[in-house]
Amino acid sequence: MLRQVRPWLPMAGYGAALAAGTFFLQWIDYVRVVRSGPGEIYLLLVATAFLGLGLWLGARLFGGPPVVRPEGNPLAASTLGISPRELEVLAALAEGLSTKEIAARFDISPATIKTHVARLFEKLGARRRTEAIAKARDLGLLA
Repeated sequence: MLRQVRPWLPMAGYGAALAAGTFFLQWIDYVRVVRSGPGEIYLLLVATAFLGLGLWLGARLFGGPPVVRPEGNPLAASTLGISPRELEVLAALAEGLSTKEIAARFDISPATIKTHVARLFEKLGARRRTEAIAKARDLGLLA
């Protein structure tokens, strides 16, 4: 009876021997670095810590004021009778969201969103979404 030959077995052994040799050489190099210059390693760690602290502190001290989104033109919104929810829907329309996406964002039905959009069209005198967004920007309702 013939013995079955497994050609991958010697290759796996050679690969393991090479990996062990590489690990041993890297370990020797690591030990040499640690013994020859622990002061430099500590200096590197402290310098890295101070670099991180400096970046964080600089961002906190010299960072500009937080960006505040303009609230739009409340006088135009009240004159046209646009409700706060309709303004939110209008802003979502300006982002390019679909009816279903807007409904999911505000957790209401798509039919309600369609009602808000229809009322916005009436109040802004528009027939399309793009026209409503352009008119809202002209009136200062959108940034």
